[in-house]
Amino acid sequence: MPQPGTYASSCAHKPNRIPVSPFRLAADYLLYRARAFKLHGVHSPFIFSLYHHVLRHTGYFPAYSRVETLRNRLLKEKRTLQVTDLGAGSKNINFRKRRIKDIARTSAKPMKYGQLLFRLVNHFQPETIFELGTSLGITTAYLGEARRQAATYTFEGCPNIAGVARQNFKALGLKHITLIEGNLDDTLEKQLQQTARLDFVFFDGNHRYAPTMRYFKSCLTRHHEHSVFVLDDIYWSAEMKRAWKEIKQHPQVMQTVDLFFVGLVFFRSSQPKEHFTLSF
Repeated sequence: MPQPGTYASSCAHKPNRIPVSPFRLAADYLLYRARAFKLHGVHSPFIFSLYHHVLRHTGYFPAYSRVETLRNRLLKEKRTLQVTDLGAGSKNINFRKRRIKDIARTSAKPMKYGQLLFRLVNHFQPETIFELGTSLGITTAYLGEARRQAATYTFEGCPNIAGVARQNFKALGLKHITLIEGNLDDTLEKQLQQTARLDFVFFDGNHRYAPTMRYFKSCLTRHHEHSVFVLDDIYWSAEMKRAWKEIKQHPQVMQTVDLFFVGLVFFRSSQPKEHFTLSF
């Protein structure tokens, strides 16, 4: 079974999330593998093309090296930051110190999934990108490198983490990325009011059922026929499994792709409503 690692959130980790046990996660993964199609088992032309040209693409992009060089540098950074944990909401604020190297190790998407996000953005060429959960900006950098012409907005709750992320974007020359700082419960709605439509959204800001569904429904108000939503950690907790199941059943959701550690959501009404579990 591949290692999921731990992933970025609005405060460099996932607050108030109770992960499933390693045994439950392993059992879920075995069930996923049993359900997963290979390329020859996919009959939808759209999903077939996506699988062949994006999911299973093994080619090299120069941006991969730039972002992984950043990751390797951060993995060696011993500087300590005071991390703000917003917890369940702005009324519950905790502080603790963490080394940047530890945040980079536990809070960034693994290379395989960061590069998948790069390929998705590179393929669909969105004009507006939202990322809910910046952390140090490694995953954001993959999104930003894939489409430098896009208006990319990323949301981070911890001021000190946000400061490091901004430095990383500057070092990579990613001037088109706007980092929005603050409690995601407040900042997301404010930015949506200024956004006409959303082309690509990566949900990685809170891994509880209620916030995940709230953020999903908020972003849904700006979606369109060709929007792409990506949800992180869809099996990592009972709450996330519940959210993923409900999102699949949503009447505006037309196609989903289960890749175990991430789920893809599409809204193409010209095609049948279908749910795919693909080997990745």
